[in-house]
Amino acid sequence: MAQYVKKDDDRDEEAEYSPFSGIEKGAVLQEARVFNDPQLDSRRCSQVITKLLYLLNQGDTFTKVEATEVFFSVTKLFQSKDIGLRRMVYLIIKELSPSADEVIIVTSSLMKDMNSKTDVYRANAIRVLCRITDGTLLTQIERYLKQAIVDKNPVVASAALVSGIHLLQTNPEIVKRWSNEVQEAVQSRAALVQFHALGLLHQIRQNDRLAVSKLVTSLTKGTVRSPLAQCLLIRYTSQVIRESSMNSQPGDRPFYDYLESCLRHKSEMVIFEAARAITELSGVTSRELTPAITVLQLFLSSSKPVLRFAAVRTLNKVAMTQPMAVTTCNIDMESLISDQNRSIATLAITTLLKTGNESGVDRLMKQITNFMSDIADEFKIVVVDAIRSLCLKFPLKFRTLMNFLSNILREEGGFEYKKAIVDSIVTIIRDIPDAKEGGLLHLCEFIEDCEFTYLSTQILHFLGIEGPKTADPSKFIRYIYNRVILENATVRASAVSTLAKFGAMVDSLKPRIFVLLRRCLYDNDDEVRDRATLYLNTLGGDGSVVETDKDVKEFLFGSLDLPLVNLETSLKNYEPSDEPFDINSVSREVKSQPFAEKKAQAKKPTGLGAPPAGPTSTVDTYEKLLLSIPEFSTFGQLFKSSAPVELTEAETEYAVNVVKHIFDKYVVFQYNCTNTIPEQLLENVTIVVDASEAEEFEELATKPLKSLPYDTPGQTFVAFEKPEGVPSIGKFSNVLRFIVKEVDPSTGEAEEDGVEDEYQLEEFEVVASDYMLKVGVSNFRNAWESLSPDFERVDEYGLGPRESLKEAVNTVINLLGMQPCEGTEVVAANSRSHTCLLSGVYIGNVKVLVRLSFGVDGAKEVAMKLAVRSEDELVSDAIHELVAN
Repeated sequence: MAQYVKKDDDRDEEAEYSPFSGIEKGAVLQEARVFNDPQLDSRRCSQVITKLLYLLNQGDTFTKVEATEVFFSVTKLFQSKDIGLRRMVYLIIKELSPSADEVIIVTSSLMKDMNSKTDVYRANAIRVLCRITDGTLLTQIERYLKQAIVDKNPVVASAALVSGIHLLQTNPEIVKRWSNEVQEAVQSRAALVQFHALGLLHQIRQNDRLAVSKLVTSLTKGTVRSPLAQCLLIRYTSQVIRESSMNSQPGDRPFYDYLESCLRHKSEMVIFEAARAITELSGVTSRELTPAITVLQLFLSSSKPVLRFAAVRTLNKVAMTQPMAVTTCNIDMESLISDQNRSIATLAITTLLKTGNESGVDRLMKQITNFMSDIADEFKIVVVDAIRSLCLKFPLKFRTLMNFLSNILREEGGFEYKKAIVDSIVTIIRDIPDAKEGGLLHLCEFIEDCEFTYLSTQILHFLGIEGPKTADPSKFIRYIYNRVILENATVRASAVSTLAKFGAMVDSLKPRIFVLLRRCLYDNDDEVRDRATLYLNTLGGDGSVVETDKDVKEFLFGSLDLPLVNLETSLKNYEPSDEPFDINSVSREVKSQPFAEKKAQAKKPTGLGAPPAGPTSTVDTYEKLLLSIPEFSTFGQLFKSSAPVELTEAETEYAVNVVKHIFDKYVVFQYNCTNTIPEQLLENVTIVVDASEAEEFEELATKPLKSLPYDTPGQTFVAFEKPEGVPSIGKFSNVLRFIVKEVDPSTGEAEEDGVEDEYQLEEFEVVASDYMLKVGVSNFRNAWESLSPDFERVDEYGLGPRESLKEAVNTVINLLGMQPCEGTEVVAANSRSHTCLLSGVYIGNVKVLVRLSFGVDGAKEVAMKLAVRSEDELVSDAIHELVAN
């Protein structure tokens, strides 16, 4: 055994040894003088060139003089007939990148090699010439390159084609003249030649959509034999399908038969490329997916890890949009959970979590428990995110999934992993009310041993918001006060704030909270002492059991009604004096947000970083913004804010989108504008709205945007009045009007005089779903039975012919704008009937539940039974009227 260990040690030493260790540029340049010897030693010269190449690739730079000397010395090596040395000469010439006047010296030698009888010389000479030559010389050797493209030797032909691909970037006009020769090379029997020829031909024609379509049409008839070229052709075919799908009818998909035929190819990479292409088709149907899923399922049981990984990764992507299509592969994927390759195992697990049914959750969680200890944190985070999605899909299984998350939370792990688990638990608590008590206790237990200050403070903040709303808030006090005793100053300060929130919200706990806060007055950290003093005075220092003032609750739980940036600026500018700082002096105007910041926020946060879910989640930020604008401050409570609707196409001069803010009696349109032209400054930016097709709306007020610099988003607003409590609908036309001023690029200063201009924007509509909030329920049956049957309305409707039952279900869900419950938005493949459960809150804060029953006949005619229950019979009637229209 000792001998084997010694052997391994020797092997390690050998692996660490490098023949280039310790070489210096000066010494190598001295050695390069061997190139000038009358009797050339080919082996010695090759070794010196290897060292020079090593130095160049390690980042060493040669001075102009050094590079020139080496280059001239190397040119003398063309005298040698040694094939190995000649190949090294080609390499060093390419790396040295000689200047135009030096290139002339080797051009004749390279052109001679290009016409040599030795094929290796010819191929390499072509590569070097095309690398170092300019446009002038290229015209002289163009004839030779054309001949090389159709050469019988595949090495020479491939060298010429690859050179053409590189030259296309610098001399496109010359390369485009080679189309006939390249077209001929596409018919070559040599696999690599066909592959390179197809790549070059596509690049030549890529800007001509019709030419690319013709190329794909001609080649899909079976002239491509090379598997590599076949893979390229599949990609080009997918591109043509994507572009043609914009103009074709649904179900009319050109070239799909070709992709399906590639699934029966003898090469595995062609089969996979075709399967992936089919799964990535836009609007792919379950019938089209089936053959691709079948071959991917066969790959799952392959002995080759790369095939298993490719298949499971593709199925994972399909499961995000069509989980039902992948369920047939679940048994095969379960066997991959124990795969030696952890990447494959992780993808298998996350796919199963997306495609599994409610009854199989418990069994799946048992398998995952054993698996989690064997993988790295980055894979664990992927699994945790998938478990969160599964819990939201099957709310009744929250106990099983919550217990699993709490168990792994106690195990070892890094910050990102622990944060992912905490974020998942927080999301589940927010979306599933029944999970609140247990979830908060799990978080309390975690902060007892939490080593991350950030997570502790975030959990304490969340606990202060949600804890007082539970049935027995007092059980959380022990965990919170333990943080005051045992933690660092940052966490202690956060714990004091959380205690104060419990005292403000739960009057019966106030005396006990006061005792704890008074103890905090003797803390050794000034922040903790200051917070304790502030909250004791704010809540009323005697600690009696009285209801906390509304103003105090607003102070503790409300957000600041002025921009923090403005407050910070005012505080910096404040000079200490006898007069105290006046917060009313802080500007409430929302300053334009920097472009980079906007991009960073585009990624929607989840968990602790996200705003609270429910009716207030998306409204809160917008409501503060609108209330800070005097024109809209009297509009009352904001009911809903829509997702942004784009009013301009991508890559246009100005980017504008609109957010629809719905109030009971008003609608405010927030236009988010971005100027994408660096040389322009826009001033007095307004939107002129034509509401002639929205008769029930009357324009009330406009707030223009004073200035819109380059790449700095800003907002302008237009408010309309509508009948109170009525879901008015209509279409609005928009024109962006502004004064444009030229900006000097060197100084950044704008000219004083500007020109009035306007820019036509797209139309948008206020639709019925804008008056409905998506609010889920954890138990639909209980919620349904809790609403009075007296306000139930039932009717049947014919939806006409539809492409599939799934399309019909999605259309109705989008029309109503309600939240699907218990995963009923997923329609099983080839299903003839389906039931979908929806919930929401209608304008006026009226709770609404909908039960949809769909059926489809042989002619694809879809019928629907709609049952609505709500807290107001007029709302039930309004939902039916919406569907009927």
